[in-house]
Order: sequence, then structure tokens, then C-alpha cells
Amino acid sequence: MGGARLSAEARRRRRDEIREFLRSRRARLTPEDVGMAAGGGRRTAGLRREEVAVLAGVGVSWYTWLEQGREINVSAEVLESVSRVLRLDGAEREHLYLLAGLNPPKAAPVEREVPDGLRRLIEEWSPRPAYVIDRHWNLVAVNRAAEVVFGYGAGDHNCLVSFFTNARLRSTVRHWRDAARAIVGQFRADAARYPDDPEFERLAADMRAASPAFAELWAEHHVGSAAQGVKAVLHPSAGELLFEYTTLPLTDLPGHRLMLHTPAQDGTTPSRLTALLEEPAPLAG
Repeated sequence: MGGARLSAEARRRRRDEIREFLRSRRARLTPEDVGMAAGGGRRTAGLRREEVAVLAGVGVSWYTWLEQGREINVSAEVLESVSRVLRLDGAEREHLYLLAGLNPPKAAPVEREVPDGLRRLIEEWSPRPAYVIDRHWNLVAVNRAAEVVFGYGAGDHNCLVSFFTNARLRSTVRHWRDAARAIVGQFRADAARYPDDPEFERLAADMRAASPAFAELWAEHHVGSAAQGVKAVLHPSAGELLFEYTTLPLTDLPGHRLMLHTPAQDGTTPSRLTALLEEPAPLAG
């Protein structure tokens, strides 16, 4: 179970944890829950080890050794079967893999609504820009400050696409070439994290066809990552605005990131930003 590199104390703790974890997951199920006849009368709770083994298609002795945390060969296929039988959710399944010394498989993307609490946080971050993007860089929540400062409009659904195809947005980015290279490198790094997700290749192919600049930068194979940095915007009415940004992963929304921007203390950005956001919003239509 990958315990050779662990200390004796760490292996003991892992044995204790996997034993108690699997016992607790068995205890919350009944034979009826998993479609088995109880035999000898209805049991109110608790699958037996042999019942889990039969349903998972493994030997009783092997499952017993797994539950005891013994040094045995464990495959991802078997852990999937055990997870299915015990009806483990995503977090529990990942926990079992880690306890067994295996890397959990990446979960398929799940479309989830941005929680109301997170939407309130984004709105209350104003007058500072904030937004949430998903794993494919789609904009899923944007506050008014981000719309006003960065120019995101109704037709802007994806950060990557807008950066390279929206001429209005492009005109506001200072040092555009450097920013473009960094963005392409970040997108390539994200794509490598999800090798089984075809949407990244589709997006890259579409962008190569739509933007010669993207195609040229993509061919460089630059890879990068930026959890924080400085963003310069040349706003048509407010002039240059400088922001320090921070990127935060959202564990409840796998692959999603929260982008928070704070005005740089350069002497002009805070006051310019305040004045910009005090302007009335343009009327729709």
C-alpha cells in the first residue's frame, strides 16, 4: 500500500484510520440498502465483511486484510468496487484511495451552481473587481466592478476567448504581449492537469484558428502559473489602473477559481476606481 516510505508510526496510524473508516462505512448500510437478502431476519444496520467482499467481487480474506491495513497489493479497480459497494461519496472515495496509498483518480467535472454565499462575497468585494472562472476559463460569476474595469459584457463568456478576440478588451491591457504569453502558459498548464478532458483541446484548436497571436504563442509551448501578481489596465475613461490580484481555488467547486483584485497603492488607482464606479451604469438597450 505504498507504506515502505512511511515510518512505523505513520503506518500504524494509517492502519488504524483505514480500519475505523471502512468499519464505519459498513456500519451505516444494511443488506437491503445494497439489494441483498438479510437472511435470518432484518438487520437494522451494518454490512458484514464477507458481504462487502462478495458484492465487490474480492476474496473475504483479501477484504479483511484491506480493512486491517495490511501490506497487500491494491488496485484502483478493486478500490472502485469497494467504494461502489459502500456507497462512498467523492470525498470519501478520495480518502480511501489515499489511505490505501494510491492517487485518487480525477473526478469528472460536475456542473454546479455558484453558492449564494460566494456570490454575495463577490458582490460585496466591490468596489474591487472579483469573478469566478471554471476549469475551462468560463466566467461563471462576475461583480459589477469587474464588468466596469475589465469591460466584460454580455458577449464575454470565457476569459481566454475574450482576451484574444475582443478588440475592446485588448486595447485596455498594458503590455499585452507579455500578458498574452503568461495567459497561454497558464492555460496549457491547466490542460495538462486534465488529460482526459477534450474541452481543452477543442478550445485550443478554436483559438488557434481564431487568433494568429494565440497560435503563435501556443506553438512556443510556454508553461506557467500565477497565483498572484499585478494587472495593469488602461481604462478608456479612468486612465491607468493597477491591481494586485490573488487566485484562490474553490474546493467545493472543483476546477473553479476565485479571482480577487485589490487596487495597488500607487497613489492614483484607489481614487480613480472609486470615481469610475460612482458613474451611473449605462442604460440597457
